[in-house]
Amino acid sequence: MFSPFFIIFLVSTIEFVYICPAKYPSVMKEIILITGGARSGKSTYAEKLALSLSPHPVYLATARIWDEEFRKRIIRHQERRGPEWINIEVEKELSLHNLEGRIILIDCVTLWCTNFFFDLKSNTDLALIAAKAEFDRFTAQDATFLFVTNEIGMGGTSDNEIQRKFTDMQGWMNQYIAANADKVILMVSGIPVQIK
Repeated sequence: MFSPFFIIFLVSTIEFVYICPAKYPSVMKEIILITGGARSGKSTYAEKLALSLSPHPVYLATARIWDEEFRKRIIRHQERRGPEWINIEVEKELSLHNLEGRIILIDCVTLWCTNFFFDLKSNTDLALIAAKAEFDRFTAQDATFLFVTNEIGMGGTSDNEIQRKFTDMQGWMNQYIAANADKVILMVSGIPVQIK
């Protein structure tokens, strides 16, 4: 004889199996790049999109904590996300995580590139090669990838050599991801504009 708890669990499981696929279709391999300026609504849009595709998306946070102000910024981002998220903190090696069949939000490419850039002593070429190779390894998985990035080169040219070198590296990486992406969304004042 089955307990009432087991019967409720069984019914809930059957309901989940037969109802959820209608709301959340099976994951297909897709790369979506979401780009824009600071405070353009990139992360908020990407989070809403991920939650519309899966009840439990994966959040890959690439930030390295540089100072106290940045730690507080990270905490604000973490508090905005609810318990439905599977949170993974990873600075560079995204491909170490097997996330086949998942909806994955990577926030963000700029901080991810920063980690390569500084670890490789501001060598633009080496950082770009390393980031591209890791992107290729990571996106070889059968999953849906939502990459959030910044258009940091839309302002004036910096008088700081390191900033100019990083802007170049970031711009080339954005172009690489966009070329490989199925869709590219440009965020303008909170409004998503599909450009690919």
